[in-house]
This record gives sequence, C-alpha cells and structure tokens, in this order.
Amino acid sequence: MTPEAERKMQFLFALRSRGVTDNRVLQAMETVDRAAFIRHYFTDRAYEDMPLPIACGQTISQPSVVGLMTQALNVSSRDKVLEVGTGSGYQAAVLSQLARRVYTVDRHMRLVREAREVFDGMGLVNITAFTADGSHGLPDQAPFDRIIVTAAAEDPPGPLLAQLKIGGIMVLPVGQSDAVQRLIRVTRSETGFDYDELRPVRFVPLVEGLGRDS
Repeated sequence: MTPEAERKMQFLFALRSRGVTDNRVLQAMETVDRAAFIRHYFTDRAYEDMPLPIACGQTISQPSVVGLMTQALNVSSRDKVLEVGTGSGYQAAVLSQLARRVYTVDRHMRLVREAREVFDGMGLVNITAFTADGSHGLPDQAPFDRIIVTAAAEDPPGPLLAQLKIGGIMVLPVGQSDAVQRLIRVTRSETGFDYDELRPVRFVPLVEGLGRDS
C-alpha cells in the first residue's frame, strides 16, 4: 500500500471512530482532498483530525466535525444548500459531492477568492461562492433545502431560519464564543421549528458585516 493510500485509510478510520458512519459522507470526504485547502507548512497535517489555521484569522474545521455536520444535514442529490462561512472551502467541496447546488458565503473576500480557485482546479461546477454578510443569508436564492453555518451565533439567526424550506434542515453551532457551544440541528415544520442538540463544539463567532479585506 502506498503512503498516500495508507494515510487515506487512516483518515477514514478516524472519521468512523468519531461517529461519521454515513457511507455517502465518507465517500465524499474520501473524494475531496483536504490538503488542497491548506496552505504552507500545514499541508503535511491535512489528514490529521484537527483544525488548522487559514488566512484572515480563521480555521479549517477538523474533519470529524465536517463529517458529523454533513451527516446531520442529511443532504440529498436534489437539495440546494446554503453554507454560511466559506472559510477554506473544504466544507462546501464536501457538500458539492452530495447536493445539487451549493451556495457559500463569507465576509472575507480573500477567502472566497482562494476557495474559488480551488473549486475551479477541482472542476466543482455546482458551487457558487459570494463575498457577503452571511448572517443575512442569501435572500435572492432562498428558500434552501439545507443550511449549514460554520461560525457560532448566540441563537440561530432569524434571516437564516426564514430562508429554510418547510421540511428543511439547518445545522449550526450555538453559544457564546468564550463559553461552551453546542452543535444543533433545526428542522422546519409546517408549525414551526424543532431543535436537536448534537454535541459540544468550538467555532469562531459569527460576525456581522464584511471583513476588512472586502
């Protein structure tokens, strides 16, 4: 077995051992090379289950958290998905393997530009990336079947709840940035919203407005 194949096998084993059991999600994460979204001297740690720093003071989430959030989202091949917080672009790339269309927004123009370059290099034609204040969602493209937020808010933002289809699912971390955060799943029904707590997590805070580089 080549070192590359062995690393990938260990990567998938680590995901399974941390609760990522959906075969479609595992296949998507095997297909999308995390190393492509990491720059400089962190690339040799791409297959480790840990968050890593990226530009603009942000991080690329640890793979098991990406897997668990994607699994909780329960994406189908017909779904239109909104991601708030493009970051490195890794989560959007994983979602692109599962969904019909992925819209991703970030407040940092540099992150969106760099993510687009990776998407283009990988031939991921079903992702559209915008520089925008993600806390407002994307009203022009709403409603969405699925919404994923990769930054923590104190409560699920009202505009995002409003842009979720009936029957739709949103997965996001909720809590203060300096306290315990919980990953929650919100399901919209005819009569309102149902909330499920999934696990403790740690994410950067969801910040309104655009980044200084935008």
